[in-house]
Amino acid sequence: MIFAMEKNHTRRLKEKFAGQLNGKPLICLDIPDDYRFMDEELIETLKSRVSDHIEVPE
Repeated sequence: MIFAMEKNHTRRLKEKFAGQLNGKPLICLDIPDDYRFMDEELIETLKSRVSDHIEVPE
């Protein structure tokens, strides 16, 4: 399973790695790139969005 933050990231991944992504789920988390590195709000948003798809450790 491959995660992308924004729709344009999803598009670029598909353009650049179409062959390698074939048959693999690509999930857009729809999180804008408006956060600083290790921003607590970003971390919580990531945990929330990713946990719909995989188990996230506490």
